[in-house]
Amino acid sequence: MGASVTTSATTVKAETVTLPAQFGNGSLPPQGCPMHQESQKSSYPSECPMHQAEPPAGPVHQDRAYEFVECPLRAAKAGIQGLSDVDPTNMMPPPNQQPAPDQPFSLSVKREESTIPRAGKDNNWVYPSEQMFWNAMLRKGWRWKDDSLSPDDMTNIIKIHNRNNEQAWEEILKWEALHAGECPCGPSLKRFGGKAKEFSPRARIRHWMGYELPFDRHDWIVDRCGKEVRYVIDYYDGDIDKDTHQFSILDVRPAFDSLEAVWDRVKVAWWRWTS
Repeated sequence: MGASVTTSATTVKAETVTLPAQFGNGSLPPQGCPMHQESQKSSYPSECPMHQAEPPAGPVHQDRAYEFVECPLRAAKAGIQGLSDVDPTNMMPPPNQQPAPDQPFSLSVKREESTIPRAGKDNNWVYPSEQMFWNAMLRKGWRWKDDSLSPDDMTNIIKIHNRNNEQAWEEILKWEALHAGECPCGPSLKRFGGKAKEFSPRARIRHWMGYELPFDRHDWIVDRCGKEVRYVIDYYDGDIDKDTHQFSILDVRPAFDSLEAVWDRVKVAWWRWTS
């Protein structure tokens, strides 16, 4: 986001949760006094604590991401010429959308919106652009001269990356369906991180049994209406589907951080065993 991994399970259908419509509070003053009119504010039901607290701090690039979804060319130009993108700590523009000095070809700066809700926000998470992905790989030590890459390769890499994340969220929703009653607003993603070299105990046990190790691992922190739940995602090599760009085999499960998570995994394991 290979070795075969047991991922078949009895399907746990995620329930569709519909939020109540936004409504205004209070009565309006006379039209002759527009200065006293208050703007209508939306509110959420009391059973949605995730909307009551201050939004959690997240990646800075997510706050401006929708500019690159709606009009990438104008947003990229603003990133170069505008002062609004200058980091006050070093008075430098953000480098993640700027071409690398020795980059052999131009890359798109357009970003695609995901279907993954961002905790504490009304928007979803936004995926990196081709240019952002290229620069991120350079920061991790990758050198493009060692590989024969073309612009089409970067386009396909982004599509595979995005599909991996969508697939991971779909698997998380199956687990979260077990708690639909306690979280009527539905879960959202609070933060995440990669741990490619920190193999999970489950991955190590599989390796001892003769299977390959995953090529990547992510830990996703999900906001379940105010409760943080950590999910471990192991990524294994698979056969690419050229139509959907699905490539990886994912092993997604809640981490053993609580008795509730242990019980969830015991229940699902029993369902799989008896199905």
